[in-house]
Parts: sequence; C-alpha cells; structure tokens
Amino acid sequence: QVQLVESGGGLVQPGGSLRLSCATSGSIFSFKAMGWYRQAPGKQRELVAGITSDGRTNYADSVKGRFTISRDNAKSTVSLQMNSLKPEDTAVYYCNAVPPWNVWGQGTQVTVSS
Repeated sequence: QVQLVESGGGLVQPGGSLRLSCATSGSIFSFKAMGWYRQAPGKQRELVAGITSDGRTNYADSVKGRFTISRDNAKSTVSLQMNSLKPEDTAVYYCNAVPPWNVWGQGTQVTVSS
C-alpha cells in the first residue's frame, strides 16, 4: 500500500514563498510520473504540476513561471517550490502519481492572505 505524506504548508502573505514536500513509500516511485494537486473550497481537485520519472516537468497555466516541481528518486520524495504566491493559490495541496493512485495523503493547507 502506497503512503503519501505532505508537509510544508502554512499561512503566507501575497508575494511570499513556500516549499512543499511529499514523502512516499513503495518501491515503484522512481518509475512513476508524480504530481502536485490542489483543491480549493468548493472546487474540484486539479493537477498543478507534474514531473516524469526522468525529470520532465509540466505546469498548469495558472502556476507556470511561479511554481517548480522536483523529485529525488533515491529518497522517494517530490517537492514543490511556490513563489509569488497569490490568494487564489489558497488550497489543500496533495501529491500523488500521474494519473493518481486510489489513495491520497492528508494534504497540506496553503493559505495566501494578508
């Protein structure tokens, strides 16, 4: 059973930065594309950043140029550096495979507010 543990969220002012981390279990991590998803209140969960097993990245238009996804296959971790944060980035952030496994972590809350 895969386990996903997200951390690093918090309250930040507009224009600020946060770095999210995700620790995973399971031996197949290095073979899977991974991503960061987010879900804002009243909205569907959306994929905001993805990274293939060999490090190619892609981003939702809403975060392109501000967010950077990275991974460490040796440690089975994936990170999301978020810069120039906006109030509309407020959401619970989750990591998962792309496409996602049928198990989710608890997520980490990101709140962007002055």
